[in-house]
Amino acid sequence: MKAFKTFTFAAATSLAALIAAAPASAVEIEYWQYIFDARITAMDVLIDNFQKANPYITVKQSTFPYADYRTKVAAAIPAGEGPDVVQLFYGWLNDYVQADLIQPLPAAIFPVEKIEAEFFPMVQAMKIDGQYMALPTAVRSLALFYNKRMFAEAGITAPPANLDELVEMAAKMTTKDGAGNITAEGFTSGMTAQDHHWLREVLVRQFGGAPYSDDNKTVTYNTEAGVKALQFYADMEQKHQITKSTFMDEPQAAFKAGRAGMHIDGSFRIGALKDTRGLDWGVAELPAGPDGSKSNYASYWVNAITSKAEGEKYEAAVKFMEYITSDEAMQIWLDTVGELPAKPSAAMTEKNLADPVFGPFVAGLGYANITVFVDESGQRQVLVDAVSRMFLEGQSAADALAASATAEQAILDGYYKR
Repeated sequence: MKAFKTFTFAAATSLAALIAAAPASAVEIEYWQYIFDARITAMDVLIDNFQKANPYITVKQSTFPYADYRTKVAAAIPAGEGPDVVQLFYGWLNDYVQADLIQPLPAAIFPVEKIEAEFFPMVQAMKIDGQYMALPTAVRSLALFYNKRMFAEAGITAPPANLDELVEMAAKMTTKDGAGNITAEGFTSGMTAQDHHWLREVLVRQFGGAPYSDDNKTVTYNTEAGVKALQFYADMEQKHQITKSTFMDEPQAAFKAGRAGMHIDGSFRIGALKDTRGLDWGVAELPAGPDGSKSNYASYWVNAITSKAEGEKYEAAVKFMEYITSDEAMQIWLDTVGELPAKPSAAMTEKNLADPVFGPFVAGLGYANITVFVDESGQRQVLVDAVSRMFLEGQSAADALAASATAEQAILDGYYKR
């Protein structure tokens, strides 16, 4: 009983109400997420806190490799197995709803007006037909990680303020062997990592365009601005030779190994880098565009109650959702994973803005855009293919982008016509 006295739910539920709502018998629910060490650690802490306050509820966490995760979820829930609460990338929401894998959050516990008053506006992408289907514990933006040792060796005293400086500084840090192969790159690249987001929501906008129409139903990046953005991205490897997309297989691996001067990634990378011995790194806001404009991409993973959860399991799942979307849970997630609280009141504090690591990410949230995906993997692939056609087939930026825009418009049309 002591644990009840020291624990407060996000909705400020009273102790008496908690006791009255307790089921007659113990209940166990399952929580699923993909394997990411810092996330698993954070969830272990949250589960422990929750179980101490709710000794009649046991939460079992199961994790899976990222490559297998969506397949496992899609197979388990229709069979009446698997998670009662599941973590999913916000861009997968439409897929999960159409497949009947998740159910709406109860409006009595998660009122729409309360959510929209307290959370970042980006969470409104989780609302379908007036109901919220899922909510995040944390949100994230992009920033520029930089290697302080490589900066010092190249005589660079501060991170780049704009794209021209990015290229100039990266050139100073790039080294090659006698055969011309890169041995250390000034800047990482990889469209299957975060670069497709950087290209779509940052570079296209910084060159004067917009990726989609206001209603998100029409591709609008196939313009002069879009072509300039794609050409800039391709030129870093083909013209300036400051990066190699296949270097060490993954961009984050090159940076983590101390063989890359700069790397664009999400705030979720903080936890992993903190544990990397011998790597002296810093964080800066993304470089501004040619006209000084700033842009960023915001994203998040959400938690949802699955369609499998019924009866006492559903009631327990709702309680667990209340806690993992609370202010307390958000602070634990920030301290453990590095992702930012999903509420402005918790994220945009003077302390967070002044923090040398969290600060650039928090600042980026202030001018970030979110992509409303209808098919996240398919929409990612069209931009991956655009760069591949330029590198492997010698296509012009204009032709490569036009083909990708046509392919992505077909994806959007197929979804919205349904």
